Amino acid sequence: AGRERWKKGGEARGKETRSDVAHALRGRRWLNLQEYQSKKLMQESGVAVQRFYVADTASEALEAAKRLNAKEIVLKAQILAGGRGKGVFDSGLKGGVHLTKDPAVVGELANKMLGFNLTTKQTPKEGVKVKTVMVAEALDITRETYFAILMDRSCNGPVMVGSPQGGMDIEEVAASSPELIFKEVIDIFEGVRDDQALRMAANLGFNGPLQRQAADQIKRLYDLFLKVDATQVEVNPLGETPEGQVVCFDAKINFDDNAEFRQKAVFAMDDMTESDPTETEAAKWDLKYIGLDGNIACFVNGAGLAMATCDIIDLHGGKPANFLDLGGGVKERQVYEAFKLLTADPKVEAILVNIFGGIVNCAIIANGITKACRELELKVPLVVRLEGENVHTYSSSWSLLTLTQYKMCVAPSEAWTIDLHLACVEKHLTLVRIS
Repeated sequence: AGRERWKKGGEARGKETRSDVAHALRGRRWLNLQEYQSKKLMQESGVAVQRFYVADTASEALEAAKRLNAKEIVLKAQILAGGRGKGVFDSGLKGGVHLTKDPAVVGELANKMLGFNLTTKQTPKEGVKVKTVMVAEALDITRETYFAILMDRSCNGPVMVGSPQGGMDIEEVAASSPELIFKEVIDIFEGVRDDQALRMAANLGFNGPLQRQAADQIKRLYDLFLKVDATQVEVNPLGETPEGQVVCFDAKINFDDNAEFRQKAVFAMDDMTESDPTETEAAKWDLKYIGLDGNIACFVNGAGLAMATCDIIDLHGGKPANFLDLGGGVKERQVYEAFKLLTADPKVEAILVNIFGGIVNCAIIANGITKACRELELKVPLVVRLEGENVHTYSSSWSLLTLTQYKMCVAPSEAWTIDLHLACVEKHLTLVRIS
């Protein structure tokens, strides 16, 4: 099953994105690269990958298949979601990955992929429109191994991790056969030494000439790791073919967002067309936003407080509509834009603002909310809890100003509870909590 899977061509990709709170804690949204883009990065560093071409039309796909002149060809729809092989197109075509030995079939299949939506277990219900396909040489694999380079805090630098059991979940291997997991700590100044690369290749089960070939691929992968400021390069599987080649069939590359300023070419490839538009808009304003399924919008500073707020709402019978973390250096415009995002969600029936002003100035939050209420004509109940820097200076004048324009309930610090908040939501009142 593993050999058949990777015969189809593997998947090289940037780290995929999906809405969960762990992503938000990382700060910036993750860089998303299509499979062919990651393969190109590896190719440029001399890493052995399958020969491939990219096509935007059926005729281009047909020409690419002819140019490959391969015994067998794999055609793969390019979307960021996994599970493409078992996906379904709204054209009626089943599967986003197809094998064929006839170049003419590639053109026919591409005609049923391009411009149509592909639905998999990881896409929205309506699917994702396919705009590009990858036409690649299909290769058989006689043996699969696992190899990765990642940053390890405990080692204060990069570490190589490998196993002779590849093509499967490495966590399962670590749990069932920990003796088959091998590690090599890399000196960041010295890089990967020849003896380290050869030892890792031997531990992966490569023998004779293949050991030297695998060691060379390991060193090239480390060069890529440094070149693109990666935090992880994971190859699963690093495979051996019947023809005696060591090939990278599937790679996941994670990038250091802090290096964006010097990796402009890489980050310019970021494909945001498949990302949630609200999350993309939030990222423009340096807001950490994640859409959830509830009806109470959360407007909070600090990831820990935001998660706790979501938990409290759920504990008391409510359902959070989102996770939104303003961060520490928030400006008034960001507060306004955050409100625009929240009020644009048709599911939102109330907004809870929970701010602890340490780094954040409560006056900035108050002014931003007032501006948003005026200009956006807020029509849903609003519950505000402010505490911290400048709250006493600005709370009275801000609450009175807001109270004259909107039906709000003002509660002192000791009276504010989540039950009071939910009661106000039910009565369509707006609660302003003043410390």
